[in-house]
Amino acid sequence: MHLEGKILKRLGISSSDLQTYIIHKQSLDARHDEPFYVYEVDATVLNEKEILKKRQDGNLFLAPDETYHLPPHGTVPLKHRPVVVGSGPAGLFASYLLAEEGYQPLIIERGDAMEERITKVESFWNNNVLDTESNVSFGEGGAGTFSDGKLNTLVKDPFLRSKKVFDIFVENGADEEIKYVKNPHIGTDRLRSIVVNMRKKIIEMGGTFLFRTKLTDIVIENEKITKIIVNEKEEIPVDVLILAIGHSARDTFTMLYRKKIPMTSKPFAVGVRISHLQKDINESQYGKYASFLPPASYKLTYTTQDKRGVYSFCMCPGGYVVNASSEEKGIAINGMSNYRRDTESANSALVVTVDAHDFGPGVLDGVKFQRTLEEKAYRLGNGKIPTQLLGDFRQNKLSTQYQKIYPVVKGSTSFANLNELFPSYINEALLESLPYFGKKIKGFDQEDALLMGIESRTSSPVRILRDEHLESEIKGLYPCGEGAGYAGGITTSAMDGVKVAEEIVKKYL
Repeated sequence: MHLEGKILKRLGISSSDLQTYIIHKQSLDARHDEPFYVYEVDATVLNEKEILKKRQDGNLFLAPDETYHLPPHGTVPLKHRPVVVGSGPAGLFASYLLAEEGYQPLIIERGDAMEERITKVESFWNNNVLDTESNVSFGEGGAGTFSDGKLNTLVKDPFLRSKKVFDIFVENGADEEIKYVKNPHIGTDRLRSIVVNMRKKIIEMGGTFLFRTKLTDIVIENEKITKIIVNEKEEIPVDVLILAIGHSARDTFTMLYRKKIPMTSKPFAVGVRISHLQKDINESQYGKYASFLPPASYKLTYTTQDKRGVYSFCMCPGGYVVNASSEEKGIAINGMSNYRRDTESANSALVVTVDAHDFGPGVLDGVKFQRTLEEKAYRLGNGKIPTQLLGDFRQNKLSTQYQKIYPVVKGSTSFANLNELFPSYINEALLESLPYFGKKIKGFDQEDALLMGIESRTSSPVRILRDEHLESEIKGLYPCGEGAGYAGGITTSAMDGVKVAEEIVKKYL
């Protein structure tokens, strides 16, 4: 009712003139002594033209039409149903739109369906028993399933693809608030059921899912894909293949490189997870209002003296650090939060940019660089997540006991000296950035903050090239999403899936 009163006052109307209203945007402005919420509201009123005429200013305008529209169908007939490789956000949303339009996609996923995947992941975290085909990186929902479920993106979106993505999420069980809050998130606990609901809806619309089905080869004739091989032996004929393989599908990258699919390496970033007490982050961000506001997040960036970027990534308020390994004898970590973001810990990746000057000119040299660091992290931690207090990292010595901050983690940890993990330029960049970040957020560079390694999969180390119609030089092949090098996170990956689906709809009957 408080918001409704603000609307009536702003428009200068009575309650009988206000027919409906919805929140279009909501953001928290905590930059001042007293934080406040900023709203953009879509209202339906009587005498609309008269109100606009009387109260003209830059903050009052007719709401634009924000209806998402797919292009009309093309004219090229398909002999076979579209095949989508991967059921992460890119593959799932491409499949959803194609299913809505009657294309009956076939989705193949190397990992398990959600129910079995959760069991495998929990077993890994509790018993350190890794299934290399079904884990935090592989399986229904993709790597984003075991994350904070953050949906924010800085991508400009004139075609309203993100609106379509959010509408589909809400249709399948997400809270309506994701449509309007500034930094929306779903939470890993809720995202799991939403992904299952999307799978069921795709099946109802004619799609098919094949789990534990791994793309192992492709057959190309006259520069066009004609069939794929799965699980080393089974052939599936294809006209259209969407490659939404995710950023960790290293064996698939190798196969594509061997088949001479046009690819290139791309920059990414590596570093650590840094953990603080969430209440300390809240107090730094909100001051005396910390206890009244939701768990605070942050975003930090810094450029070193030698022009190397250092930045926070995938910040998880009230979350966990998780062992996200997908290969034997390697450690890779990520961050995860449930919807309520209610643990005592705030964690974020703190990463340093790397490129071909660091890892080499070859297409797969970035993959080799990641793997080398992950194997080293495994050895340093004796198979567990290597962990160090920030003060000890500064002094280049092994930690022996925790102080105020303890790890809130899915998986096991072991003290190690993280200086021994990275090349010197990464250590130097991290150390140079920390005092600057400590000025931005009080206590960020405190001695007992925890560092864990290694955050190595911030984005794909390769890009699978595609033209203006999102198709490879190999006709019928559509690289898509984060693994193909065109997205970073749940929303941008899902939007890229929508974008690829649009191109297929435009071309094929």
